[in-house]
Amino acid sequence: MILGIGTDLANIDRIAGTLERFGDRFRNRVFTDVEQAKAERRRDTVGTYAKRWAAKEACSKALGTGLRMGIAWKDMSVRNMRTGQPVMELTGWAAKRLDELTPPGHRAVVHVSLTDDHPWAQAFVVIEATPVD
Repeated sequence: MILGIGTDLANIDRIAGTLERFGDRFRNRVFTDVEQAKAERRRDTVGTYAKRWAAKEACSKALGTGLRMGIAWKDMSVRNMRTGQPVMELTGWAAKRLDELTPPGHRAVVHVSLTDDHPWAQAFVVIEATPVD
């Protein structure tokens, strides 16, 4: 069963401007160390940050809260599997909210899809509840 769906479209040039203006202050407030390390290793550093920004926005929408009610940017983190597939990890209040949404006898699975085509970065997040075996 689907518990939530969220999407976001981020302007890569806007993220570039924010990075130029606020630098580490922005990076450290919004992105985890793992996300920063991934972005800084990439040829398209800004595009990588923009996709992760969009994923966090989309995830907050899928949780039904937006970025309010105590969810912090770093409560939602994107990492990649060895195959390159993005995975959303939730901690803190975001994880608590996910637990509240998940019906008894089910476990939540957060699906995330990222794409970019300059100047846009887009993310989709679907939260699914599957029965526990």
